Amino acid sequence: MKIIGILSDTHGCWDDRYLQHFECCDEIWHAGDIGTMEVADRLAAFRPLRAVHGNIDGADIRRQYPEILRWKCEDVDVLMKHIGGYPGRYDASIARRLYANPPQLFIAGHSHILKIKYDSTLNLLHINPGAAGTYGWQPERTLVRLIVDGSRMTDCEVITLKAKKIER
Repeated sequence: MKIIGILSDTHGCWDDRYLQHFECCDEIWHAGDIGTMEVADRLAAFRPLRAVHGNIDGADIRRQYPEILRWKCEDVDVLMKHIGGYPGRYDASIARRLYANPPQLFIAGHSHILKIKYDSTLNLLHINPGAAGTYGWQPERTLVRLIVDGSRMTDCEVITLKAKKIER
């Protein structure tokens, strides 16, 4: 069993509450638009970090983190890409891959809109954790926690960061 902390779109903003809410997590997954290597390094120093780069990330982050990442967590096949779209409206840059070989869990960021939705057509769980940073128009900053136990995904929890408490 692994407890996973999922976030996206930090845009270089650091909030100590990331670590507070991910204290119980075994791994942290960042779905892109990290913003600075400092944010990535601080997350990676706290827990093992899996991340993809996003459209605002510079060359340093792009060298360290790929555009698309696919791996197994326990027995769950996971695919993560920053710009991914949603069930029924996947982005053209990933749709063909999703339909040809669907994962069990697809994680995307980019929109700053929290969305957790089961795609019955592809038999996968889609998670967009919303935006954890302060850049953008989102009314709430959000994180997600998820338990992966063998081939099961359970206890998906949304965490809302109300105040804009950040470090630059």
